[in-house]
Amino acid sequence: MEAEPTEEHCERDHEKRPLEGKRHMTTCSHHPTCPTSHAPDHEAAAVVSRHWEQGWALLCNGVVLFEDNGELFPDGQVAAPRRPVPAHAA
Repeated sequence: MEAEPTEEHCERDHEKRPLEGKRHMTTCSHHPTCPTSHAPDHEAAAVVSRHWEQGWALLCNGVVLFEDNGELFPDGQVAAPRRPVPAHAA
């Protein structure tokens, strides 16, 4: 059984819009529309919730960004952290 749609505050333009289902998939209402979760520029989507004290932010397209640059996609796929390589290691 799926959860009832909820509302999520969008920090980018202060809109409220319904989120659907357990995965919180959204229909983007931004102009221009945010990139999808698997688009090459998916990190350009608007931030809808940020908790940097916990090390993460949720984007409009459902991607969770972590402070170490790791990502969690709405379909459960994971992108490993992309930590910068120290200059002395190169």
